[in-house]
Amino acid sequence: MRVRIDKTYAALTVGLGLGLAAATSFAALAKVSQNTAPPGACGDWSGYRSFVAKFVQADGRVIDYSSPQLKTTSEGQSYALFFALVANDRATFDRLLNWTRSNLAGNQFDPQNVRLPSWLWGRKPDGSFGVIDGNSASDSDLWIAYDLLQAGRLWKEPEYTQLGQALAAQIAREETTTLSGVGPMLLPGPQGFKENGVTRLNPSYLPLPVLRALAREVPNGPWGKLAESAYKLIKTTAPRGFSPDWAAWQNGQFVVDPKEGDTGSYDAIRVYLWAGLASPADPLARPWLAALGGMRTRVAQNGFPPEKVSSTSGASSGEGPLSYWGALAPYFKALGDDRGLGLARTHLAALDVSVPGHEPVYYDRVLGLFGTGFIDGRYRFDEAGRLVPSWRNACD
Repeated sequence: MRVRIDKTYAALTVGLGLGLAAATSFAALAKVSQNTAPPGACGDWSGYRSFVAKFVQADGRVIDYSSPQLKTTSEGQSYALFFALVANDRATFDRLLNWTRSNLAGNQFDPQNVRLPSWLWGRKPDGSFGVIDGNSASDSDLWIAYDLLQAGRLWKEPEYTQLGQALAAQIAREETTTLSGVGPMLLPGPQGFKENGVTRLNPSYLPLPVLRALAREVPNGPWGKLAESAYKLIKTTAPRGFSPDWAAWQNGQFVVDPKEGDTGSYDAIRVYLWAGLASPADPLARPWLAALGGMRTRVAQNGFPPEKVSSTSGASSGEGPLSYWGALAPYFKALGDDRGLGLARTHLAALDVSVPGHEPVYYDRVLGLFGTGFIDGRYRFDEAGRLVPSWRNACD
């Protein structure tokens, strides 16, 4: 089972000295196009530069320093790939991809031989570094496939496209199931989520723009129908407008997850983010947002998002950290909620302030990049889920 450790807020002041070998060269993809503009050539993205400098090793490994394992997740690699594409930084994109291929996919990451990447890598109990959990995480896999497909289109590199298509096909084979009366559904991973008549699900694993893009680029897959199924999951499991971190399917219906309950917190906050990022022209965008109205109302009442909320009762506790504001900024923008968006902007300004003794927190930076990048106009998604980065026209 996937466990998030991003709640830790004290960044470890640990010297790495890991001596990790550079990732095996993926020759077909590692060559950087001479026509690709360098980072910043079409509008500098200081938040992205800071993220790369702090969290991305020279060999392309993304490190979460707030975890005792100094962990790297496939999720972190997938998000960094996306940011590199938004920043038009192909050199970093290739380093991230090569590290993922070598260390999470065991060098089986070619169009003719693609393996789902392990989700967790880091310091093992014996002190060595390597794969800690070999199970894959389907949300990360979806994002990596998406990143590759969009990189192939935007950078005109067919080998990215072929790898993205192969990965999407593997996800469909190993990480999807069919729910009777609903349709295809994404499993959180290939192992451990269907037991004793219960299928466990994660609503935050289903970004609508990503599903739309996969439906366009891999039309023989389940992606178009999966978007409809995902909306049913979101709407049904958020009866008071709050998404839970986890949900389940049992006896022909969506139910409260038997292991994690009905709490919505650090996973679920991304559900609002993905909803806010969807193109207004997507027919599911407006109803999807409407199903999640509880968060908007609660922030209007309290002036901040709750850290934890019960999806069934609406009872909440705590105050959400900076990462929550990063996730909610696009949500408020999509809803036309100027007050909520203003609050998010005010809080997110802290990402640009260097405070001695307070290292940047990984999850704050990641969701902050998604949020600020979107509301500042650095990227958007069209109704087919295709990425539209600000550099596309400026740099052509």
